[in-house]
Amino acid sequence: MKTSNKIKFSRRSFLQTSALASGGMLVGFNLFTACKEDVKPPVDLSLLDYNDFNAFIKISDEGKVTIFAPNPEIGQGVKTSMPMLIAEELDVAWDDVHVVQGKLDTENYSRQVAGGSGSLRHGWLPLRQTGATARQMLVNAAAAKWGVSASECKTDKGIITNANGDKLGYGEVVKEAAMLDVPEDVTLKDIKDFNIIGQDISNVDIDEIVTGKPLFGLDYKVDGMQYASVLRPPAFGQKLESFDDANARTVNGVNDVIKFGDKIAVLANSTWAAMKGKKALKASWTQDSKAENTAFHDETLIKLLDGNKFDTRRKDGDVKKAFAEADQVLERTYETPFVPHNCMEPMNFFANVTTNKIELVGPIQTPQSTAGRVARMLGRDVSEVTLEMTRMGGGFGRRLYGDFAMEAAEVSHLAKKPVKVVFSREDDMAAGIYRPAIKYRIAASIKDGKLTGYHLKEAAINGNMYGLIPNFFPAGAIENYQVDTANYKSNITTGAWRAPYTNVLASCEQSFFDEIAEAMGVDRIKLHMDLLDKVKGTTDERIQYSPERLQGVIKRVVKESNYGKEKDVHQGFAVYYCHNTHVAEVANIVMDNGVPVVKKVTVAVDCGVVVNPLGAKNQVVGGVIDGIGHSMYGELTFNDGVPQSNNYDSYQLIRMLQTPQVDVHFIENDIAPTGLGEPTLPPVGGAVANAIYKATGKRITKMPYMNNMDVEPVVG
Repeated sequence: MKTSNKIKFSRRSFLQTSALASGGMLVGFNLFTACKEDVKPPVDLSLLDYNDFNAFIKISDEGKVTIFAPNPEIGQGVKTSMPMLIAEELDVAWDDVHVVQGKLDTENYSRQVAGGSGSLRHGWLPLRQTGATARQMLVNAAAAKWGVSASECKTDKGIITNANGDKLGYGEVVKEAAMLDVPEDVTLKDIKDFNIIGQDISNVDIDEIVTGKPLFGLDYKVDGMQYASVLRPPAFGQKLESFDDANARTVNGVNDVIKFGDKIAVLANSTWAAMKGKKALKASWTQDSKAENTAFHDETLIKLLDGNKFDTRRKDGDVKKAFAEADQVLERTYETPFVPHNCMEPMNFFANVTTNKIELVGPIQTPQSTAGRVARMLGRDVSEVTLEMTRMGGGFGRRLYGDFAMEAAEVSHLAKKPVKVVFSREDDMAAGIYRPAIKYRIAASIKDGKLTGYHLKEAAINGNMYGLIPNFFPAGAIENYQVDTANYKSNITTGAWRAPYTNVLASCEQSFFDEIAEAMGVDRIKLHMDLLDKVKGTTDERIQYSPERLQGVIKRVVKESNYGKEKDVHQGFAVYYCHNTHVAEVANIVMDNGVPVVKKVTVAVDCGVVVNPLGAKNQVVGGVIDGIGHSMYGELTFNDGVPQSNNYDSYQLIRMLQTPQVDVHFIENDIAPTGLGEPTLPPVGGAVANAIYKATGKRITKMPYMNNMDVEPVVG
């Protein structure tokens, strides 16, 4: 990719660079760079007089640069990797960079969202253009000061040098530069000239995190703030009938009890007092809609799969004809349960609603939509809402939904006080929103030793797979291919969970492909490679993946894992594309007293240019471990609408001793970055299931695997 091409830039586009690159968005950061030689930063950086350079960058006379980062940081590393993009093109030293979270600003930024693994993909060009444009303006100012051509000037780590060897720091020309017209044409660096992008950079918040400095929503507090613990219906489908708060009001530190909707908030001087007051409440509930059980969900989803009411998402050829003419038809039903998000930091949010403003502060993945929802709920104009984002102790999709922020705003409005709603762990796991229970039925036809048909049916609680997924592999590789979906509308709240739908679909499909290969009597790797060969050169614009890039990660993982040649281990293979990224994985399993133990997972990833290898590796490892944990252990069941687990004593997450070694390999290329926070999670469940099959001879078709190890072998 030629990144040194000229980029046209207007003043407006410079101020709102998020409007560039596929409707792009810029993700948060705040840079802080020393740009004069031999200048040490003052102890109190807030005392510096900064010049507003544009919507992202401020530069002080001392040469310090601040770049505001609008997007939420949930541990995916954008607060580190995005500043690297600007710092690279601005040509400053990373050692002098300081990063700060920006606030919601719909005027200057767009897509202030953490979700879909899209931050780097959308910000790749706009952020670099922002840095390059600022650099060019600084160079132009220095050139004018010297009376030379800007083309004669060079920059390095915040220092501008001309052909005579004269030097000026960025801070020495910032005032003049800020007054110049924004250049319409800027030149981006060639990838070969990168000094920051591609280097291992530590998390910019790491010192604050390990020393316990206030960064997260739970850390936020202001004088006079009330802590609120909320009693919610104990079962889905219930409504509040009556309550008695007499005992709650006697708890030391409790100041008020407020009913809102079917919920009751206890306001106190501390979380301990608020939660103790909540336990003292007496409430009666009525069942307003069906009290659902896990057995009912299972039965309902199977009926949907057995029925004929589907929405067809993609249909190529004629699967019925292919099945009718087949020598063999394989069919399997795969079952996946509800699971909670289990963020380390429970849901929390601060709100201060007054007659003049609505102030919101906390961990949220969707600040703009949340601000809008709060404004509508309170009948206020959204211009009255300010929202400040804190760092999040995990999100995984749960913090896309601002229900906790809505609660805080409503309680603050009623109490006429600043309020911070804090969930307990039990609140967090019992209140929703969950990954929906889903069942897949997959059938394949084989004729004359070839795969001729493929029919995927999905039955889900509430939602169904989004529109792009039916165009992922194996779409385009099989002549007769059909994807159908059906759903049951439940009162149990569900939503996006890390790598929505693909987080289980990939495991099911890749397990099924392992079985197809066995039935056909062909090598698992060869089956995938041959199918991908058929997609090369396709003119079908619906296809989302690159067959060449999928083949590339397959070849790499086979090599790096020594696939099929390892002794004393059982290896399972899986490959998948989602969030614009191609991933192949091999899981190594050993049996320990009849129990499968995942010892190692080898991962090959094609995510384009790797901006921060250290952060990228962390995302890969985290996705793999998360995927193994929920495939092997995660399950939330219901009885009469009540979740049967509300803490870690009854809901198993993967333990430290159960985490494998994860060996990560990135495909090197000059393609623009793609997603990385989610794509490594989906395939690992399939790799583990296939390894378990090799170890035990049993195909597992139901998650979590450890609860279903007695599944009978697959019958062809």
